[in-house]
Amino acid sequence: MIIQVLLLISGLALLITGAHGLVDGASALAKKFKVSDLAIGLTIVAFGTSAPELVVSVFASFQNHQDIVFGNVIGSNNFNLFIILGITGLIAPMVVQSSTIWKEIPISFLGIALAYMLTHHIFGTDQNILTRLDGLILLILFGFFLYYVYNQLKSDPVVIENKAVTYSNLKTYSYIIFGLAGLVIGGRLLVTTAVDMATTFGMSEKLIGLTIVAAGTSLPELATSVVAAFKKNSDIAVGNIIGSNIFNLFFILATSAVIRPIAYDTVFDLDLYILSGGTIFVFIAMFTGKKKKLDRWEAAILLVSYIAYLVYVIQK
Repeated sequence: MIIQVLLLISGLALLITGAHGLVDGASALAKKFKVSDLAIGLTIVAFGTSAPELVVSVFASFQNHQDIVFGNVIGSNNFNLFIILGITGLIAPMVVQSSTIWKEIPISFLGIALAYMLTHHIFGTDQNILTRLDGLILLILFGFFLYYVYNQLKSDPVVIENKAVTYSNLKTYSYIIFGLAGLVIGGRLLVTTAVDMATTFGMSEKLIGLTIVAAGTSLPELATSVVAAFKKNSDIAVGNIIGSNIFNLFFILATSAVIRPIAYDTVFDLDLYILSGGTIFVFIAMFTGKKKKLDRWEAAILLVSYIAYLVYVIQK
């Protein structure tokens, strides 16, 4: 057991360190070639915080651990919404932009609805499965979302704050190479260890994916949002969470399905309902108390709700 826990921690550490190394190296390389801060923010930095979820889901898909794919994506989104948004909201009440309220939160909810419909043979398939065609549909929609974000940031480029420094060529490429290696090795180690732990302790891959894997791969979002909350930068804190949830549903889930069609276990329905309810709650919270703000009492509700949900899932 101790060895498995140590391997799990090592996998998470490699994932997070690799993501940081890749972002630092790629940002420095982009700066060297005079790539704009906007482009860096939209691509390298955005990818960096979601890289752990992507790598874990891709490895799980390749190895046919389908419950870990869905558990990681849905679990990470619930962790982001309830825990990270709850913690950051307790640190400092967060003012939310109108575009986030009326566009990004609804897009996030659309992703949940589409994931549910595509996996419940609503469009004519005879089994609960996310096919390669479903994955391509989600990827196309993700492309439209990126175009929307690009136009948003182009009209207000000050949103992107890039602190990339210029390294020597050797240091820059070393960061990129070792960052990618950390992601690949850490992702493989995390998936393999999580499956071994599930087998050893008689736990389901679903539970491992929803809890340990989901929480571990969400650590970059947690760190980014907490720092942003302490700096009173609500836009980064909220945008990071909602954006990550959209990225997980439209890109990571889609990529995993394109690699290998993923059979969907309807036991995940409850987790999707919880995610839907949390998203709707956050939207309604923008009109209760102080408008366009997530107040501390609303953040506390998110945290308490997640704890109750987690206790129920573990007991079940």
